Amino acid sequence: MLLRGGSRFSSLSNRKTLVFIFIVAALIGANFSVIKIALDHTTPLLLAALRTTVGGLALLAFVLSRGERIPTDRRDLANIFVVALSITSISSGLLVTGINRVPAGVGSLVASTMPLFTAFGSYLILKTRLPKLGIAGLAVGFAGALVLASPSLGGSSQAIGILALVLSAIAWAFGNIYMKWADFSRVSPLMLTTVQLFFSALTLWPLALAVEGVSETDWSLGLLAPLLYAGIPALAGTFGLLAIVVREATPTQAASTAYLIPLFGVFFSWLIRGETLGLVELGGGVLVVCGVFLVVRATTPKAMHSDVANS
Repeated sequence: MLLRGGSRFSSLSNRKTLVFIFIVAALIGANFSVIKIALDHTTPLLLAALRTTVGGLALLAFVLSRGERIPTDRRDLANIFVVALSITSISSGLLVTGINRVPAGVGSLVASTMPLFTAFGSYLILKTRLPKLGIAGLAVGFAGALVLASPSLGGSSQAIGILALVLSAIAWAFGNIYMKWADFSRVSPLMLTTVQLFFSALTLWPLALAVEGVSETDWSLGLLAPLLYAGIPALAGTFGLLAIVVREATPTQAASTAYLIPLFGVFFSWLIRGETLGLVELGGGVLVVCGVFLVVRATTPKAMHSDVANS
C-alpha cells in the first residue's frame, strides 16, 4: 500500500506531508514504551484485545461520519478476516507478548524487521523481483536481527520475547503480502482497517479470557491512559494519517516511516522509561535500520525502474 502514493501533491505541501510522516513515526515509536506502561496493569493478550476494541470503535465513528458503509460482500469480508487474523490478531498478540519481555527500545528494533520479511516473502510468494540493493538490504537487516537476538541465545529470559517479536513481524509481513495479492478495491483503506480491528477483537477476546482471565488486571487510570493512547492515537490515528501520507507523498517519502519508527522507538524508550541500549543492541539496531532503509529504497518504483534499465 505504501507504493501507491503519487509524485505530486494535490492538497498538502511537501513540507506538511513530511511533518505528517514524522508524526506517524513518532506516535508508533512511542507506542512501544506506552504498551510497557500498560502491561504494568494488565496481561498481554487482554491488552491486545482492549487495544483493538478501542481503536476499532474510534475508527468506526470516523468512517461512519464520512458516510462510508460497512462491507457486506462475503469475498471482501473473507479477505479482511485473513488480514485481521495475521496482522491485528496473531501479530498484535505476539507483539504485546514480546514487548512484555524485552525493553521497549529493543522491541521496536526487532519489530522493525517487518519490511524485511515483507520483501523476502513477496519474492518467494508473489515472485516480485528484488534488486541487488534490496538483496543487500535483506542481508544487512537480517544480520542485525541476529545480533539483536544474540544476547538471548544463551538461554536469557528475553529469548521468548525476541522470538515472539520476530514471529509477530512475520505474521504482519504475511498480511501485507496478502493485501497485495487479494482484491480490496471495493473497500476503502480506513473501512478495511475498521472491520479488521473488529474481527481481531472477536478473535482476541475469547483467547485472552480463556488463557489469562482478568484477575491480574488493574482497572485504573494507570491502565486507561496508556490504553487510550495505544488504541486511538497510536492505532486509529496513525491509520488515518497514513491514508493521507499514502495519497499525498512520494513512494520513497511514505515508505520512510519504516525506518523512522525504530529510531523514535529507541528515543522514547530512553525519554519515557530511561532505557539505554548496550553496544550489542546498538550495533544490531543500526544494522536493522540500515537494512530496512536499503530495502525500502530498492523497492520504490523509481529504484526498481533504474535497476531494470541497468540490468
